[in-house]
Amino acid sequence: MSGIVGHTLFGILGLKAAIARKLPAAAIPAQHQASYLAGAYLGSDIQTMPEAVCVESGREIGYGTVPLEKSPITGGPVRPWSLTVAGRDYRPREIHELFYGRSHVVFGWQRQQRELAVPWDHLPDYFAAVVEDTYEHFGPASRPLAYVLGWMVHVVSDSLIKSVQPGIDLDLLDGKYTPRNRPIQDLFMYHEIGVKEFHLNWPALLADLVETPVEAVQFHYMRIAEPRGKLGRYFPHEWRADQRELLSAVLAENRRWCRFHSQDVLRDMQLLANTDGTLECNDVFRQLTGLTYSQMVELAQQAKLRRACWQMGEAVADMFAATVARSPRLGAEHADTPNWEEIAKDWKR
Repeated sequence: MSGIVGHTLFGILGLKAAIARKLPAAAIPAQHQASYLAGAYLGSDIQTMPEAVCVESGREIGYGTVPLEKSPITGGPVRPWSLTVAGRDYRPREIHELFYGRSHVVFGWQRQQRELAVPWDHLPDYFAAVVEDTYEHFGPASRPLAYVLGWMVHVVSDSLIKSVQPGIDLDLLDGKYTPRNRPIQDLFMYHEIGVKEFHLNWPALLADLVETPVEAVQFHYMRIAEPRGKLGRYFPHEWRADQRELLSAVLAENRRWCRFHSQDVLRDMQLLANTDGTLECNDVFRQLTGLTYSQMVELAQQAKLRRACWQMGEAVADMFAATVARSPRLGAEHADTPNWEEIAKDWKR
C-alpha cells in the first residue's frame, strides 16, 4: 500500500484550497509543483527504502518497516535489507525509530522521546520558524520553500488520517486508516478522483517527484544540524548534528528507492477489464479487502470519501493560513498576478 498516492493528492487538494483563498503561500508550490509534491511525500516518510531482498532474483523488494515473509516476485525466500553507513548496517526499522518523529514533528517519536513532540496548537509556530529560516538560510531560490510547504502538507494530513488530530470524518470498511481500507482509499483517489475528476497524469507526476533533489532544509527542520535561526531559538532542544551523515544517506536512499517504489505503486493501481467491460483491481487487493473494485467504489461513496478529501484540503489551507499569519516573508508573497483578461483590458488600447 502506497502512501505516495494519498499524500500526492492531499498536496494537490491543499494547493487548490490555498489558491481559492488567494493565500500568499499558494504562489510558491504552484511554481515548483514537483518539489512541493516531493515534500508532501519524501519530506516526512524517511522509511522509503527496501525492506528485503528476494534471494532467488537478487532484487530489492518491499517498503521499509513493512514485514515480508516471502518474495512477491518468486514466492520464495527473502533476506533482510540494510543501509550501510560508516561501516555500520541499519535496518529500516532502526532508521524509522531514529528519524520518523523528527520528520512528523507532532507524533511518531519513540517512547523515551515523546516529550519532543510539538503540540498541535504550537505547530504553526514551528512551521513559521522553518519558513522564515528557509528564506534566511536556504534561499533565495524558492524551490526549497516549496518543499517545506509540501512537508507541512504531510504532517497535517498524516495527523488527521491517523487520528492523531480530529478533523476528518471517515468510516470506511473497518475504520479511518487500516490495512484493509488503505487500498480502497488509494484506488478511489487514484482513479475516481485523480484520473476521472482532476485528469491527473499520475505517471508523469510521480516521475517528476522522484527526480527532485534532496533539500538541505530537511536537515534543519528535522533538527539534524547545528541549531540556528528562529527554529534553533524557539525550539532549542535535541539538535543532533552527529546524525547528519546517516540522515544524508537515508535521504539519498529515499530518492533512489522511490523510483522503484513509484513504479510498483503504479502497477498496483492498474485496473483490468473484465469480460463484461467492468474494471477490476488486482487479486492481492481483492483478497485483502474482500471486495471487487466496483464494491470498493460504492463503499467509498457511501463513506463520503470525497468529503473527507475536501476536509483534508481545507485543513491544509487552514495550516497554510496560520503559518502565513506568523511568517512576514511568506505573507509578503504575491498569490495573484494579472490574468490575461485584465492584461488585455489595459494593454490592447
